[in-house]
Amino acid sequence: MTVQQGLRTGLAAVAGLALSFTLPVTPASATTATIQPASADSVAASAADRAAAAGVDHLRKGADEGFQRVGLTPGGGGLFYAAYERTYRGLPVVGGDAVVVADGAGRVRGTSAAETAAISVDTKAKVSAAKAAEVARGQLSKVDSVTAPKLVVLAGNSPKLAYEVVVAGTKAAAPSNLHVFVDGATGAILQTRDDVKQSNIPAAAQTTSGDVSVLGAGNSYYVGNVTIDTTNSGGTYTMRDPQRTNISCARQNGSPYSGPDDNWGNGSGTDLETACVDALFGVQTEWKMLSEWLGRNGINGNGGGFPAYVGLNQANAYWNGSSTTYGRSSDSQRQATPIDVVAHEYGHAIFQTTPGGAGSGNENGGLNESTGDIFGALTEHYANNAKDRPDYDVGEGVNLVGQGPIRYMNQPSRISGNPNCYSSSIPNTEVHAAAGPQNHWFYLLAEGTAPVGKPASPTCNNTSITGIGIQKAGKIFYNGLLKKTSSWNHKAARKATLEAALALYPGSCTEFNTTKAAWEGISVTAATGEPTSCTPQGNDFSVGVTPASGSVKAGESATVTVNTATVNGAAQSVALSASGLPAGATATFNPASVQSGASSTLTIATSASTPDGTSTITVTGTAASGTHTAQYTLTVGTGGNVRTFSNDTDYPLNDYATVNSTISSTATGNAVSPVKVTVTGTHTCSEDLRISLKAPDGSTYSVKATGSLPCTDLGTRNYSVPVTNEVAAGTWTLVVYDAYAQDTGTLSSWSITL
Repeated sequence: MTVQQGLRTGLAAVAGLALSFTLPVTPASATTATIQPASADSVAASAADRAAAAGVDHLRKGADEGFQRVGLTPGGGGLFYAAYERTYRGLPVVGGDAVVVADGAGRVRGTSAAETAAISVDTKAKVSAAKAAEVARGQLSKVDSVTAPKLVVLAGNSPKLAYEVVVAGTKAAAPSNLHVFVDGATGAILQTRDDVKQSNIPAAAQTTSGDVSVLGAGNSYYVGNVTIDTTNSGGTYTMRDPQRTNISCARQNGSPYSGPDDNWGNGSGTDLETACVDALFGVQTEWKMLSEWLGRNGINGNGGGFPAYVGLNQANAYWNGSSTTYGRSSDSQRQATPIDVVAHEYGHAIFQTTPGGAGSGNENGGLNESTGDIFGALTEHYANNAKDRPDYDVGEGVNLVGQGPIRYMNQPSRISGNPNCYSSSIPNTEVHAAAGPQNHWFYLLAEGTAPVGKPASPTCNNTSITGIGIQKAGKIFYNGLLKKTSSWNHKAARKATLEAALALYPGSCTEFNTTKAAWEGISVTAATGEPTSCTPQGNDFSVGVTPASGSVKAGESATVTVNTATVNGAAQSVALSASGLPAGATATFNPASVQSGASSTLTIATSASTPDGTSTITVTGTAASGTHTAQYTLTVGTGGNVRTFSNDTDYPLNDYATVNSTISSTATGNAVSPVKVTVTGTHTCSEDLRISLKAPDGSTYSVKATGSLPCTDLGTRNYSVPVTNEVAAGTWTLVVYDAYAQDTGTLSSWSITL
């Protein structure tokens, strides 16, 4: 269930409850209007959306690109982290994601974006989808399933049109859920990304209606007698958690264990039902830790989780993108289900469901593996179980291959080939070994170099550090993770955790200074733009533009409102400038400088000689604290071919309905980008509508994504849709899809100005 679906269900339930009451009639003279203040999350989301639309700071985008919000996660310090996916001419951009940090007062506090070159690709593939699927199938030795190829833009140093195909099966006897990116022009493989994240194994070792929540008695192997949340349905008990969505445990390829009583396992290391006791206890404990220590709602951040499976006949455990699977020790005496291993595998799920997803590359993969280790340590310390005492050794209980722990966080180099310190070789280091530096950083942050009762941890720069405790370290790490993008690396993690330390502990320098010292203690140097000291934080401001785009004829002028805001500290003077203007155009600001919090009017005057085309103009604000930017897209066209066409036919807009309404245009020449689309109609929840525009050549552009609640009526909405080299003449199609139930409405009319 999505966030939106969950909220809609709740609203429906409330509505149904209200209808069951007879309300007293209040005399008109006694009627008062109560205006409910906007919630902090909705205020933050709106601020983040405006920043994304304006192209603020790191959110730079080309004329054919946009950002679509895909998540909003609350963090500490009153901040919210809004995750965005980039689109290009309606296609998803893999590796073009971004994060906007905003607070409940509507202030944008930071942005980050995955690194990509400017995108300019043909959106029509030369290679067929069938050919792409064939190429993808060849990447696995055994194929169980193949998804339908999906056209995307693969971002990076040289963005390309590609098919994304997900192939599930095995490769060299190992499970795989492989994302294969096939070049849309040549059929070559551009990149692969595997959802499956396995334990580090040396080469030689290779809910239903009527359910009742109950506390089952579990006899585990690793933590003794425990209680686990199970389900009772009609007298049959099942190892399925009725309160935590999708949390269950089953034998591999089977259904969750069930029986006539609520007693589970016999405590044996070879018994698979016992393994499920340990797995359920581990993930349920991790869920509680996430909520109570970090403020996260479930494994996926949205109140959901993923099933667990036991019985894999390998010395292994893995996450495959949608579930966790646990094998056994190499001597077959124990199952790989101690708390830290279970929490590690679900840690991969957390990494995948925070902004930026799982990413790719060895450095990113090393940070992913380290994230699993960190969540394993956090969960062990939260559980504080007498039989499995909390530590920072990874997998010591299962002794997977007969050599003790598979990693040591206090001193990773205790395992041959695992580095304590970051170096330029990390991007080429195997991912489990590449987990070493961040594991070492976390230990230094939490425990320091010489903790009492725990192992010493020498730094790479011979400094001494006093730790701040694992709970504070966990909060700083997790809030940094909420700013992750798909190009995540150690420098980005350093910058994000320093910012998190400031936000979480504004009245203290200890946490910030220790976070910084720990990064320097593993040889990760300063990142561009990171905070340099904890106090004073200093003054800061933001810049935005309204509207974010416009079009004019050559010789005409466009006006733009430049908004500034004081993000931190006192207001300061901000000087405004513009760059990236088309030939023959000039920019003037009135006034040319403002106190942060005030606005200025930007006038962009074109000349008769200004060529037709679309330009991305960067508006820069410069103050004593530094610079911030926003982007404005200006399209210059002759205007001779600009005409408006409309369709006044009524179409029903009900539950899950799709409307395809066409307009036949007789305009000549190319459409002037952005084209203007006006939609009029009624709908009980316009936020559930997804609207796109299909050009005569078949290219599809996003007009409106599904939005956030609360619900509002459709009415008349005006949109600007950037298009590229589209012929104006022909059939244009407006596609409107109602993405949820409990809706009624009508599309009355729509028009397009070309």
